Amino acid sequence: MTIDQLLPKEVRESLPKLGSTSEEKNPLARVKFFYPDFDWTWYGIEFDGDDIFYGLVRGVEEEFGTFRLSELMENRGTLGLEIERAFHFQPTPVRTLLD
Repeated sequence: MTIDQLLPKEVRESLPKLGSTSEEKNPLARVKFFYPDFDWTWYGIEFDGDDIFYGLVRGVEEEFGTFRLSELMENRGTLGLEIERAFHFQPTPVRTLLD
């Protein structure tokens, strides 16, 4: 899968730039990534326009931080499946996503 398939240019360009939502108390998670065969989920809030996201990562624990799209694309889930973007995910206030 290519970056243009996973995250088309129009979606990339619509994402807030890194650091632009830092003053917001409840920013929107705008994209959701997941492996269909693995229970981790990455919610992108901001994007550098190239590779680095800032967002919420739900794995062993929930935490905010940066993650690289290139790393997600290079790895595979437990059954070898590629990363996917939830195409029907609607921008959601991040507090709504926290357990």
